[in-house]
Amino acid sequence: MSVIKITAANFAEEVLQSEKTVLIDFWASWCGPCRMLSPVVDEIAEEHSEIKVGKINVDDESELAQKFGIMSIPTLAVFKDGKCVDMQVGVRPKQSILDMLR
Repeated sequence: MSVIKITAANFAEEVLQSEKTVLIDFWASWCGPCRMLSPVVDEIAEEHSEIKVGKINVDDESELAQKFGIMSIPTLAVFKDGKCVDMQVGVRPKQSILDMLR
């Protein structure tokens, strides 16, 4: 499954109402660590169809970033049943991200 661009307009439908576990990558185009993490997040999206993976550009979606208290990027957030159950800041190895999703 490919990565979904999450915006304020589709956040409720794609994340809060999702029956699947959702991994969100809060990122920005100017952020070097975000660019390092992006291929790992893309790989997880391709390999794990049971998980929904989305990316939120904090420059384009500042209200969503504020709502979740995003102070540093990249930040990964895991949502289950419409609730944020885990949040980690910084570049993570793939296995660490997969462990977040369990």
